Amino acid sequence: MRSFLPAVAEQLFRDIQRAYQETTQIPDDLLIALKFVFGSCALQALDLVDQRSVTCLFSPSGRQAFQVIGGSGHLYTCFLSCHYCTCPAFTYTVLRRNQGLLCKHILAVYLCQAMAVTQQESISDQQMSAVLSGTGAP
Repeated sequence: MRSFLPAVAEQLFRDIQRAYQETTQIPDDLLIALKFVFGSCALQALDLVDQRSVTCLFSPSGRQAFQVIGGSGHLYTCFLSCHYCTCPAFTYTVLRRNQGLLCKHILAVYLCQAMAVTQQESISDQQMSAVLSGTGAP
């Protein structure tokens, strides 16, 4: 799969994965690096991870999407395959203003994957079609 992130970010996630597997914690130096690379959304994304707000939805046909419950309680759908989130911050900050690599929801998905703490939910292909089209939740 083609990555949409700079090599430094990819390496940071690999370092977080390795450290978390060994100690079940993210060391301070990696937290500082996370803040340096991703800015203000890093802390908010870590909060979403702590709250177990990220769920990976997968269907029998092999489709995959992530849903993240934001701090306001809204449910956002993230697609890592095309590096997209349905939240307004992604549209405004990342797409329109080109002022960030990603939003806190996508960052939370990457962090959950690196830490292997993503919740998993199997849904039908029909439910996945509704999620992908934006017409419904699973």
